[in-house]
Amino acid sequence: MQELIRKMFDAGAHYGYSKATRHPSAEPFVYGTKDGMEIIDLESTAEQLSQAREFVSALASQKKQVLFVSSKPEARDAIETAAEAINQPYIAGRWIGGTLTNYDQMKKRINKLADLKAKQDKGELAKYTKKEQLLISREINDLESRFGGIAEMKGMPAALFVVDPKAESIAVREADKMGVPVIALLNTDCSADGVEYPIFGNDANRHSIKLFVDQLAAAYEDGYKKV
Repeated sequence: MQELIRKMFDAGAHYGYSKATRHPSAEPFVYGTKDGMEIIDLESTAEQLSQAREFVSALASQKKQVLFVSSKPEARDAIETAAEAINQPYIAGRWIGGTLTNYDQMKKRINKLADLKAKQDKGELAKYTKKEQLLISREINDLESRFGGIAEMKGMPAALFVVDPKAESIAVREADKMGVPVIALLNTDCSADGVEYPIFGNDANRHSIKLFVDQLAAAYEDGYKKV
């Protein structure tokens, strides 16, 4: 536990925001303030992370999917790299409304992407004019940017992991409506409402975000090995 706390400290995970922006749900996890900024209690964070890791590991042992989500530029690389490494779906960009609540329609767009890519790989687009091929190529790129990370998602995920539920409020609301548990890395300005497994920590720093994303990805990998 102390080694984990040291790693979190080195990554700057203890840095919160100003007291003026603090959400009441964060209050129990604030250690103090320094230079006007709140300091997060990393002992509490370590306990929260441990609980989240156990949950993710249990899902993995049952071969259930966890959808990794963040539109924050600081989180995109970590989300994409970690999710791909453990073959889990991800959205490293803008959340498309209805991804969960209107999944059947989303699946049609995903299927279209798969169909167009298959035709492209087989050379079947050669029968179209150059202008038509250009338009189709643009459509493929657009669909890939929107749905590429969830192309292999098999139905409703068993859980969501989001970085900054304040920024991903639509995703959290959709998950809540569909009964999908939410794990979240959240800073002191965020509400923990609708989050079953909150992990209070710095959600704006690349090093901090990567640490937590990697921790949960490792927990998933460990759980999957138990299958």
